[in-house]
Amino acid sequence: MRAIQLLCIALLVSALPAIAQPINEPLVPNPTAVSDADRIENLKEKSVMVFTPHPDDEHFSMAGTLHKLVQNKNKVIVVIYTNDNKGSKDLEMTRERLAQIRRAEEEAASAAVGIPKENLIWLGYEDGDLEYADPYRLRGELARLIKKYRPDVIFSPDPGSKWTQWHKSDHRIAAYITQDAFRAAEWHLYYPQHLLDEGLKPHAVPLAYFYYSQEPNYEVDITDIYEIKVKAVAAHVSQFEPSISKYTPDMPDFALNELREGLKKATQSNGRIVERFRRQPEP
Repeated sequence: MRAIQLLCIALLVSALPAIAQPINEPLVPNPTAVSDADRIENLKEKSVMVFTPHPDDEHFSMAGTLHKLVQNKNKVIVVIYTNDNKGSKDLEMTRERLAQIRRAEEEAASAAVGIPKENLIWLGYEDGDLEYADPYRLRGELARLIKKYRPDVIFSPDPGSKWTQWHKSDHRIAAYITQDAFRAAEWHLYYPQHLLDEGLKPHAVPLAYFYYSQEPNYEVDITDIYEIKVKAVAAHVSQFEPSISKYTPDMPDFALNELREGLKKATQSNGRIVERFRRQPEP
């Protein structure tokens, strides 16, 4: 197996936890060739759903792509699994306060890429505890949302294709159960109450892009809008030093500059800044 390139902002900026997720693994040999008409950057006026373990994962991995989708008048719905209420080293911080802070940060980051807070769906699971949730109930929640919004494309963490991909904590379940929900949404007898009680018909997910992938086969060039990605990521102030150790709502200039340079280093390729995904299915 190729060595996992754990170059993530979490390693490049000391504020974040030491365990990172891959955000710029090298493209696989012979990456997927997609016609201009079929490229995700050119998708227009479609329905897009994004599943994220925590408020911030979709911004670290694909804030630029999100902005391009919004610019092209696609409706983007973001489903957030957890309230991220434990990611602080501030001994005076409480779970309740942190959950409120993280919600506000997510709304600000989403606004930076053009997604209104009305398009954010919070499932409300406890940070770090997603794998202990009832999987049947959780899969049903996801399948119901897929049937309701009927997306043309879905984004989620990569569960892996040839092998089960390693993920940390909540990312594991978010990756695997999201894909499980694809199947449950396609066949009405998995959760017949969705049709009987709400009139929600089955929906087959036609296309998925997986982020945090160790085997990406597709990339989006975001060089021209890189500062929008920086703005979105920087909105998650509580996840960077000095705020992670002693909370302050403002990010000092030195921390912002470190974030900008570290994130650029983690996402740069041949002089360009890119976001990479595993596209499924291949054309």
